[in-house]
Amino acid sequence: MEHAIDRAALDRTIALINGKGGVLKTTLTSNVGGLLAASGYRVLVVDMDPQGNLGIDLGYARTPIDDQGRALAAALMFGSPIEPLETQRENLFVVPGGAHLDKAAAGLFAQGQKDPSGAKLSLARGLSSIAADFEMILIDCPPGNESLQIAALGAAAWAVVPTHTDKASREGLVSVAERLDTVTDINPELDLLGVVLTATTTGATAVRRDAREKIAEAFGTGEVLFDSSVRFAEATATAMRERGLLAHELEKSVKDGPKWYEVVRGAASAIAGPRSAGGVAEDLHRVAQELVARLSTAETRKVSA
Repeated sequence: MEHAIDRAALDRTIALINGKGGVLKTTLTSNVGGLLAASGYRVLVVDMDPQGNLGIDLGYARTPIDDQGRALAAALMFGSPIEPLETQRENLFVVPGGAHLDKAAAGLFAQGQKDPSGAKLSLARGLSSIAADFEMILIDCPPGNESLQIAALGAAAWAVVPTHTDKASREGLVSVAERLDTVTDINPELDLLGVVLTATTTGATAVRRDAREKIAEAFGTGEVLFDSSVRFAEATATAMRERGLLAHELEKSVKDGPKWYEVVRGAASAIAGPRSAGGVAEDLHRVAQELVARLSTAETRKVSA
């Protein structure tokens, strides 16, 4: 069965993926998406995870627009149109995920037995018809659901892989490399944009050297490692999700809130948030900048080739 997809429309579609959970895929998707939107890009974020945590990060969980992935599941299984929803942030649109995607995953698996290409291109079909409305599309992939991961990669032009440096994360990198290979038949243009180290300590030269070796084992080269990384800061991560704020928004609330000496003097009751918010916001800003720079460089190379 032939499936025609407008790949040109999807040329700025990026899947954030790893075979392991807890490596900040959703944090990167939401924060990079939010930063790009704040800088003027028209951005769509697609939550392909049945956990639906993107809604927590962006603050729309349990609001009227949160359908727990019902509309996305219908698009994947039956080809229903994908209708992006507006968020409270200018230029940022979402396709919510959630529990209904478990049914979609089962449906895609069954479809894949009869029409493998159709299952792999289920998301690509829906996104290609609306992609021209956006300058960037980011897909938050689930950590372990093969059918949903492959559908995401079938729609993407690029893959970004967040990872820790432990053994389980290294195995996750191998899983991603294998996933990339499984869609070359229907998406031969898909390429790895880079690997981002997350939950790191600043200035960890030895960690980066070890990570580069592990990445080279999985992908054949360590040069795909981003220069920027995201530090570990549990207090900031907790505050972001509790308040439905992105890192740069939390940083602003901390700066605008009462100072420590005002609290000491009794002029204010509490400090607005963790002091690590500024560092995390800076890390994520650098990742967003590097992502755009890498994308521009890669696009130029493709045009020149």
